[in-house]
Amino acid sequence: MRLALYQPDIPPNAGTLLRLGACLGVPLDIIMPCGFPVGDRDLKRAAMDYAAKVECRRHESWPAFAAARRGRLVLLTTRATTPYTAFRFAPDDTLLVGRESDGVPEELHRAADARIRVPMVADVRSLNVAVAAAIVLGEALRQTGLLPTTALPTEVVA
Repeated sequence: MRLALYQPDIPPNAGTLLRLGACLGVPLDIIMPCGFPVGDRDLKRAAMDYAAKVECRRHESWPAFAAARRGRLVLLTTRATTPYTAFRFAPDDTLLVGRESDGVPEELHRAADARIRVPMVADVRSLNVAVAAAIVLGEALRQTGLLPTTALPTEVVA
């Protein structure tokens, strides 16, 4: 399982996604160009020391990423009709999130093997990209048995 960011343009969101990847053991792909310098202090502040704990690959362009990618490409988009809860994830899927400002171009919609959405109430535009990625990634890892476990016992609350 991987998480890919298409040309992210808000450093704190990219930092949050780096931290998410570190905490859940999921590698990240950043598809350039970014809307900020990759070494931006806002990104470093948001990622804190977690950036060193996650495998992160930078791809100079969409074609470079597409050439390196393995498995299915699953696009998170408000334009999809399939809710993420009805989708069957695979261990080698790459979950792709778009730019915060304008998503992904039509070419990427066509390139995706699947398009899924997080159901929301009517009359709202979209979730924050990091929040949407966390929701979907959690379910994908749960379905595939890749959700990290801890050494501490967990209590199930009914």
